[in-house]
Amino acid sequence: MDGRNSSLFVNFVLKGLPCIDELRVPLFLFLSIIYTSTLMGNFLIIVVVKCTSSLHTPMYFFLSNLSFLDICLSSVTFPRLLGNVLSMKTISFNGCVSQLYFFHFLASAECFLYTVMAYDRYAAICRPLHYSRLMSWKVSVCLAFGSWLAGSLHSITHTVLTFHLPFCHSNEIAYFFCDIIPVLKLACADTTLNKTMILVNIASISLSCFMLIMISYIHIIAAILRIKTADGRRKAFSTCVSHVTVVALFYVPCVFTYMRPDSGSSIDMAAAVFYTLITPSLNPIIYSLRNKEVKEALKKVGGHRQFWPHLM
Repeated sequence: MDGRNSSLFVNFVLKGLPCIDELRVPLFLFLSIIYTSTLMGNFLIIVVVKCTSSLHTPMYFFLSNLSFLDICLSSVTFPRLLGNVLSMKTISFNGCVSQLYFFHFLASAECFLYTVMAYDRYAAICRPLHYSRLMSWKVSVCLAFGSWLAGSLHSITHTVLTFHLPFCHSNEIAYFFCDIIPVLKLACADTTLNKTMILVNIASISLSCFMLIMISYIHIIAAILRIKTADGRRKAFSTCVSHVTVVALFYVPCVFTYMRPDSGSSIDMAAAVFYTLITPSLNPIIYSLRNKEVKEALKKVGGHRQFWPHLM
C-alpha cells in the first residue's frame, strides 16, 4: 500500500502486560519494588567500585559499565510500564521512536560488553603474564567505548528501517513497550527487509557474541583444569561464575525472542519481561553474592562513615 494513502499516527497505544483490573495495584507495587531495587543495586555496585581502590581493575570497570547500562535499560521500559499498569497506555509517535532506539542501543551495547568481559577473563586466566598489556586502561576504555558505539550503530539501523514504514492497520501495539517486532505488525507495507534484518543483524550479533563468549570459556576451563591446586582452581573458577550466570540470563530469552520475528506468543512476552525487567535487577545480586572481592568491598564501604563524602 502506498504510504500516501495511509494515516500517520500521532500516538500509539501500548496494550501492556495482560492483567485483570483487581491485580493492577498489586502489580504496580511489585514492579515498583523491582525497579527501585534495580536502581539501588546497580548504583551501589558503581559506587563501591569507584570508592574501593582494590576494585580499580578492568574487570570491575566493565562491571560498572554493565551496572550503568542496566540502570538506563530498565529506565527505558519500567516507567512507561508502570504508567501502563495504571491505564496510561498512550505513547507519542516520537516517544515510541525514542523508546525503540534507546532500548536496542542499550541492550545491544550490553550484548557487546558481555563479550568484552569474557575476553577480560580469558586474558586474566589464560594469559596472566601479558594481562597488563592486553587489558591496559587504554585498551579497556576503548573496548567499553566500542561496545557503546556498536550498540548505537546497531540501534539506529533498526530504528530507521522500522519507522520509515507507513502505519495504517492500527495504532495499538500488542506489547508492553515499543519493540521492533510488535511495531512492524502495524505497518501497511512489505516488512520482508525488516524481518530479514532482524534475523541477519540481531540474531547474528547475539549468536556471534555468544559464540565468542563460549570460545573464551572453553580456553578458560582448559586453563583452570591445568592449575595444580584445588584452591587455585576454585579461585579462578569463582571469578567466572557470575559472568556466566548473567550471560545465560540475558542471552537465552533475548535470542529466543528475536530468532522468531513472526512470532508473538505469550511465551515471547514472558521472555521479554525476563531479560528487560528481571535480569537488570538480578545482576548486582549475582555479582555481590558470587564475588568475594565485591562482598568484602561492600562490607568495608558499609562500615565506614567516611565513605559517603566520596559520593559528593
